[in-house]
Amino acid sequence: MQTIITAATPHLLEILGLILTAIIGWAASKARQKWGLDIEAKHRDALHEALMTAARLAIGRNLTGQAAISLILDYAKRSVPDALDKLSPPAVVIENLAQSKLEKAAVEAGKAIGKAIKAGR
Repeated sequence: MQTIITAATPHLLEILGLILTAIIGWAASKARQKWGLDIEAKHRDALHEALMTAARLAIGRNLTGQAAISLILDYAKRSVPDALDKLSPPAVVIENLAQSKLEKAAVEAGKAIGKAIKAGR
């Protein structure tokens, strides 16, 4: 029995080493995936917040159309350049987001005006 254990020990150690290597690789992959997604989410949130802030600014300045979109895009480029670099969205996607945020800011402004009118009655 001792001879069998002695003969099998090097092979068992190799197998154990392979198993541990696989477990460490899997854990490293999961950690990289989780933290990578967390970082991406932070960049995405920062970009959306910058676009919304700029859209509100454009509404406040009574800008419309391409002038408003240009302000929003310029603001985002200055405000969150790291997010734009890391996410690398196509220009058309950023323009569509800017348009969407502008429309949302306009709706918010309309609601605020409506509340102000009702409060003044």
